[in-house]
Amino acid sequence: MNLDFITIIGIIGAALILLAFVLEQFKIWSSEMLRYDLVNFLGSIILVYYGILIKGYPFVILNSVWALVSLHDVVEDILRKKAI
Repeated sequence: MNLDFITIIGIIGAALILLAFVLEQFKIWSSEMLRYDLVNFLGSIILVYYGILIKGYPFVILNSVWALVSLHDVVEDILRKKAI
């Protein structure tokens, strides 16, 4: 199997989002944890870049929204930690 650079970017982005999902489903991580939200944000940003590279604009829209929601959660997590 010969994977090109663009495909590897897509695999990394998808793997990060799936990692967060699986760890949350198995109760290893909580959706309230900063690391969960950071991994989701990073994965979705990578998938936005991947979507742009492949000109998959519906994919770009989906992952842009995912990234914005995840970024909102990251900010909330940080502010919550500062309030403690």
